Amino acid sequence: METLVLIAVIILAIAIGVRWIHLLNAQHDTRIEAYRFSDPLPRPPGLPDDTGRRAHHTGADR
Repeated sequence: METLVLIAVIILAIAIGVRWIHLLNAQHDTRIEAYRFSDPLPRPPGLPDDTGRRAHHTGADR
């Protein structure tokens, strides 16, 4: 009988932990959605239009 109670308590603790993590993840996602990112910084003068790494490789369209 004690073994069954112990198993039930362990399963209940796992279920509570899963629910708690789910709620924390949802709260974190809400914070990320609400955060307003700033506008990108202006391009410094003298730089080419495309400074990405792919622009410097030949055959970048592979």
